[in-house]
Amino acid sequence: MKRLELAIESIILASRWLLVAFYIGLGLALAVYALSFFKKLYEFITTVFLLGDTDTILKMLGLIDAALVASLVVMVIISGYENFVSRFDAQAGEGGVHWLGTIDVGSLKVKVASTIVAISSIHLLQVFLNSSSYSTDQLMWLTIIHLAFVVSALMLAYIDRLMGLSKGKKEEIG
Repeated sequence: MKRLELAIESIILASRWLLVAFYIGLGLALAVYALSFFKKLYEFITTVFLLGDTDTILKMLGLIDAALVASLVVMVIISGYENFVSRFDAQAGEGGVHWLGTIDVGSLKVKVASTIVAISSIHLLQVFLNSSSYSTDQLMWLTIIHLAFVVSALMLAYIDRLMGLSKGKKEEIG
């Protein structure tokens, strides 16, 4: 019976390597998104002298938004792999990333939520700069949705902080 249990545990533990397919897929999606970014950048560059101030700001916010989304994907790929599959061999001084190995699942959730709030903020700013295209109800709902993201991020940060405090107390006791 113990051999069966060990075999099942080995299979379950090995299944984490299936996540690699998702991380590679996210990397490929990021490459496609980079092409989309360069298309937006090209359109911005070719029309920059024809745009008014508001349209210029809107286009630049779109580029910033794309950069934040791309950063979010990279953060999820790297920290997800590191937390759930395997540790990276590269160290920070050897071309690695200085935060490699420092983001646990709770911190990742907070960072993802913070990035989503930043993306939502940029989108909301774009909407407000172009508010004549939206009804009052649409503006209200977009603001409420954004506030829901903010509250969610704050709650995740609070929970992560509480978990950190409880870990600290357990280490002091143990």
